[in-house]
Amino acid sequence: MNIKTFIEALVKFLMGILMVGLLVFLPAGTINYWQGLLLMGILFIPMLIFGVVLMIKNPSLLRKRLSSKEKEKEQKYVILFSGLIFLLGFTLSGLGYRYEWYILPKIVSVIAAIIFLLSYVLYAEVMRENTYLSRTIEVQEGQKVIDKGLYGIVRHPMYLVTILLFLMIPLILGSIYAFLIFLLYPFVIVKRIKNEEELLTKELVGYTEYKKKVKYRIIPFIW
Repeated sequence: MNIKTFIEALVKFLMGILMVGLLVFLPAGTINYWQGLLLMGILFIPMLIFGVVLMIKNPSLLRKRLSSKEKEKEQKYVILFSGLIFLLGFTLSGLGYRYEWYILPKIVSVIAAIIFLLSYVLYAEVMRENTYLSRTIEVQEGQKVIDKGLYGIVRHPMYLVTILLFLMIPLILGSIYAFLIFLLYPFVIVKRIKNEEELLTKELVGYTEYKKKVKYRIIPFIW
């Protein structure tokens, strides 16, 4: 076990809990926000389990996932815009709970939580299939095209899973207003995918042929 990687992962995990906790509960004005507590549980408990499994079985992949420094200039703006979406969306959710703006029925939060957890399972499967995954757009040394499993259905299953995860967040929090804000996120992903595919087509051997084989990016028969 790499101690440096372990410490970095632990610090980022704890900072994530603190950041999301502040964004959820500070605008709500209370810790007694059950949808917020639900989100914290289903977000960070699986994340902790997943991180421990990666640390033991595939620490190199964990290191890739911890790296978030983009080399592509265009992607820095994409990440910035994504951050603004999350900041505004979480704030609206908390304020909606505090001031009793229209709050979605409890059953919506429960169903969204179930979809969120199922999406986490898909996330784990994508990570199992593609050990080259990192949080930044790059072509790694020795990287090969993955065209089996979920990658045989769509070219970017990770982005599909990410969209599902993040669109469920405002529904779990019970805020229709935050959901409208989060609907901007798929457009951000589309921009990121187009930029990523330009790089992969230029630098990853076999990717042009792969695009011909698997025609759809994230949604079968649509795009």
